[in-house]
Amino acid sequence: MSATKECIALENQYGAHNYKPLDVVLTKGSGIWVEDVEGRRYMDFLAAYSAVNQGHCHPRLVKVLQEQSARLALTSRAFRNDQLPYLAKELCEMSGYEMMLPMNSGAEAVETAIKASRKWGYKVKGVDNNNAEIIVCDGNFHGRTTTIISFSSENQYKDGFGPLTPGFKIIPYGDADALKNAINKNTVAFLVEPIQGESGVVVPPKGFLREAADLCRQNNVLLIVDEIQSGLGRTGALFAYEHENVKPDMVIIGKALSGGMYPVSAVLSSREVLGVFNPGDHGSTYGGNPIACAVAREALKIIRDENLVERSAELGEYLLNELRKIESQYVDFYRGKGLWIGIVLKKNAGGARRFCEALQERGILAKETHENVIRIAPPLVITREEIDQALIAIKEVLTQI
Repeated sequence: MSATKECIALENQYGAHNYKPLDVVLTKGSGIWVEDVEGRRYMDFLAAYSAVNQGHCHPRLVKVLQEQSARLALTSRAFRNDQLPYLAKELCEMSGYEMMLPMNSGAEAVETAIKASRKWGYKVKGVDNNNAEIIVCDGNFHGRTTTIISFSSENQYKDGFGPLTPGFKIIPYGDADALKNAINKNTVAFLVEPIQGESGVVVPPKGFLREAADLCRQNNVLLIVDEIQSGLGRTGALFAYEHENVKPDMVIIGKALSGGMYPVSAVLSSREVLGVFNPGDHGSTYGGNPIACAVAREALKIIRDENLVERSAELGEYLLNELRKIESQYVDFYRGKGLWIGIVLKKNAGGARRFCEALQERGILAKETHENVIRIAPPLVITREEIDQALIAIKEVLTQI
């Protein structure tokens, strides 16, 4: 039995079947390249759902991780450490926000934002206790906790997991009029992805986020932007909300905050909002630990030092333009922003999975989303030459499969 078949058999036998990965077993990674247990190399065109914007195993991140883990790994928040204060300062200075609250996973950060906005609603806005409402969008994806799936519009995410958490209202994505009509005296926040990733890299109509920000400000509602996938350079801006020149009340970040080396997330906001938390209100044993903070600090420096935001804007535009030159009977249209692109297939294409499997055979790892979309999101360190190499395989698959 090959190493690949053995690993797959073991995972199928002993692992819960909550994922359906492509049948490739990876063992090494560097930059945009990964290698499987048989020694075959692939271009990673998913970047761990945008967690490895800085590329796999960036040498600077490896060095910091090794050095910090050998010095001090975890203190819990019962004590202070010498990394968290500097990460907080650097994140706030980079983003222009007054405070940050560190967590581990993206879902934890979303839960943190939900709790903060609800408490702000009761303690600052004056909403009657237990009546707070948060508006979200159809097609959203903010995580997998019980509360978060409660406001998902994807039935599978909710099936069998009730009773669900109340207090959420769903509107069509990109519809400012629907947002205006949904706001009432109990509305404390509007939680939105500036570009929806799990829905297939869906870009809202131009001006939507600006209109949403205006509506929220006029009605004393917090605008919460989930930048877990879209942030830190993915769309050709440091944060995707910058494309609309708005300033949300709260920003949720994760994934690329650590360059894929460690689970790190954070919520950024004003002193008025995050100041509602008192000692004991919220916390995490691992949130803000020294390894996480040291790695995150270096990950942010790499984004700046290697001009990854600018690279994403330039190379993303190039890649999208080149993709649009491919005439395929299976492709409906291409969409995206920066190095974050969705190839939307026609209904008669037979689903995106078979195209991703064909790309795998040609050395490109991408992932289907919502059955008919191929998501393209390589690490931001990719070169134009590597894009050109990948385009040969993509064109072949889209035209000849």
